[in-house]
Amino acid sequence: MPDLDTVRSWHGRTLVDRDGGRIGPIEAIYLDDRTGQPEWGLVNTGLFGTKSSFVPLAQASGSGDQVQVPYDKQLVKDAPRIDVDQHLAEAEEQRLWRHYGLDDDPTDRSVAPGRDATSHPRGGDIPGSTADAAMTRSEEELRVGTTQRERGRVRLRKYVTTEHLQQTVPVQREELRVEREPITDANRDAAASGPAISEEEHEVILREEAPVVDKRVVPKERVRLDTDTVTGEESVAEEVRKEQIEVHHEDPKGGRHERRRPR
Repeated sequence: MPDLDTVRSWHGRTLVDRDGGRIGPIEAIYLDDRTGQPEWGLVNTGLFGTKSSFVPLAQASGSGDQVQVPYDKQLVKDAPRIDVDQHLAEAEEQRLWRHYGLDDDPTDRSVAPGRDATSHPRGGDIPGSTADAAMTRSEEELRVGTTQRERGRVRLRKYVTTEHLQQTVPVQREELRVEREPITDANRDAAASGPAISEEEHEVILREEAPVVDKRVVPKERVRLDTDTVTGEESVAEEVRKEQIEVHHEDPKGGRHERRRPR
């Protein structure tokens, strides 16, 4: 078991598990109410200080700004939830010893109904040491952070639609035109070259343009999904507790009582 002076220096240090993994800062030291020796450490194991766990200090050892215990980090985090006050009841200690696989307290517990607790967040003295008559006042501070969560999903999907288009296209066609010319000296020989009276037939092919439709696939644009980060503000409200100290003064002569808060 570490001595009292050694444990006093552990307050505020980081507790690590048997493999050196960080568990959290030590918030308070709990002493045996019979021997005054350090027995339990209260360590902060939750996000933003939302959870505290008890861990035995019998086999703890300090090195630098860390204190190491021979337990796994998850075992400490899974320790029974016990209200943090100034005393550990016998039943609460029994639950903690069973959780850590310890059949019994290494010290003689036959006459100890419970444990007194001392928390000194500002480095105050632990009962049993040379301390003044000062009282430590503590209060909770609100620590607010952020965590990421999913707010929705967006999918990019391509589908096919059919659209009716109509265009006007100019087309050309041949039409028959009959031309008549009188007989002149210039064409008389050509006109008299054939039989005088006969039947004759000439054929002319008429042509025209018709619209022809063809389709081809043409890339138009590239579309992709991307995200932009915007910064906003959200209000967070929570209740915090703080300790207040009052001075109660009793005058033995006049029987007058005075209650006031120290500055």
